[in-house]
Amino acid sequence: MHVSVREVHVSSRPGHESSYFLRVDWRGRDLGSGFQLLLTDGQDAWRGRVSEAAVSAEAEELEMRKERYVQDLQEALTASQSDLTYSFTLTPPGPAPGSDLTLAYEKMQKDITFRLGSALLSAVPEPADAIRELLVHSLERGNVLERHNAKLEDENQQLRQEQRRITAELRRYAGCKEALEAELYSRFVLVLNEKKAKIRSLQESMTHLQEARSGEGQKRGEAVQTSDQEEEEEQYGGSTDEESEGAPAAPASTVEPQGSRTPSPLDDSLNDITDVAPCRKRRFRHLRAPDAGAKRPGPQTSQRRR
Repeated sequence: MHVSVREVHVSSRPGHESSYFLRVDWRGRDLGSGFQLLLTDGQDAWRGRVSEAAVSAEAEELEMRKERYVQDLQEALTASQSDLTYSFTLTPPGPAPGSDLTLAYEKMQKDITFRLGSALLSAVPEPADAIRELLVHSLERGNVLERHNAKLEDENQQLRQEQRRITAELRRYAGCKEALEAELYSRFVLVLNEKKAKIRSLQESMTHLQEARSGEGQKRGEAVQTSDQEEEEEQYGGSTDEESEGAPAAPASTVEPQGSRTPSPLDDSLNDITDVAPCRKRRFRHLRAPDAGAKRPGPQTSQRRR
């Protein structure tokens, strides 16, 4: 059984509102299965009951889904705080002690008021017992809420202590983190400086190696150029005396006649050519040997000349 108690302001006549206490009892998940009402002003009390069929009929009359209607009904009758969007009226106004009355509950939305429903309440013969039950329930509910509040306070205290502990731990961790970052940064700077020095030394070594290679290449080029010049000088600028001394003398005739051979004027001219002053190889190479067959005298000619 679920029980809800709240204070409502009931309008008994225009411009006049009275304060009442409304108790709602229901079974099940919500008010859709029916509920009981108890209304009291502290002196008199009235009871009533709304069935599940009446709830469904009210939802159909308002053309609302039952779930939506039950939600609005729950907010109107069991809300713990006063909501200005709901209002209550009693009929007849100014109820007399021991008389029955009708409690209507309405919803105000966008300056439009429509009735959610109503309940017929009957006067309670012994209102003191009903009021006593209401007070007992209120005290029990207050005690339950107080214990729950104390429990929440203990939990909040524990959470605050845990928060302080975590905050101290975080501060300690933050200090350790800053110290570690400073140490790592100093180490990183040392390593970075070492790497920079190593890179500079490697660059210097590479520069020296390139300079040495360029110098060696230049020396090789000069040596090649010098050897080319010397070879050119040997080819075009040398004397032929040594070559003439080393080379064998050209034979005067390939065929030797029988007997002693008499020197001819052609042989004298060849000897004169070999005794000429030194000249360039180029000129010597361009000299063409005389045709031996044309200018060499035969044996008969030699005999005639003799």
